[in-house]
This record gives sequence, C-alpha cells and structure tokens, in this order.
Amino acid sequence: MSDEINLGPDCQSALENLYLFLDHEMAEGDWDAVHAHIADCAPCLTQFDVERIVKELVSRSCREKAPEVLRAKVLTSIRTTVTYTRTDVVGTDARGETDA
Repeated sequence: MSDEINLGPDCQSALENLYLFLDHEMAEGDWDAVHAHIADCAPCLTQFDVERIVKELVSRSCREKAPEVLRAKVLTSIRTTVTYTRTDVVGTDARGETDA
C-alpha cells in the first residue's frame, strides 16, 4: 500500500499558492477559492496546518531575544585580534633600495 496521495488540479493550485494564502498576499477572489478548497479537502487542510504552525514558530523565534550572557559570549567569540609584525630586511631601505 502506498502513502502517496493523488492530488487533483484544485489541490495543486491551492498548495502552490499556500504561502500567498497564509500571508494574505493574493486577490480576494483567489483567496476565497483557496479558502473554500482547504475547508473541504482534508489533505490540503493538513498541509495548511503544518505550514501555518511552522510559520508561527519561525515568527515567534524571530521575536525572542537571546539571553544577555549568550549574546556576550557570541560577541566575544567573533572578535578578532590582529597582530602586526614588522620585519626589516638588512641592507635595504623602505623602498627596497640597497643602503649605501
């Protein structure tokens, strides 16, 4: 028995436009059509719920601030100390010419 579900053209269209639907970034008539389809189609409703939950989790995690101790540790670990070493070559000046 296969776990694959055959989706019809309405499902294909609804799922292709799922993010536009979630973000209310589609024309009202198109939004209404996707909404009606999702309300009547269990596989699409399931996929909609999964995507909605993921979107909410991402949104929530972007709002939360890291603890100050963690922030300080991260900043400390990304600081770079640069050390310059000057080396003089005996017998030449700064332009590379031989000393007289």
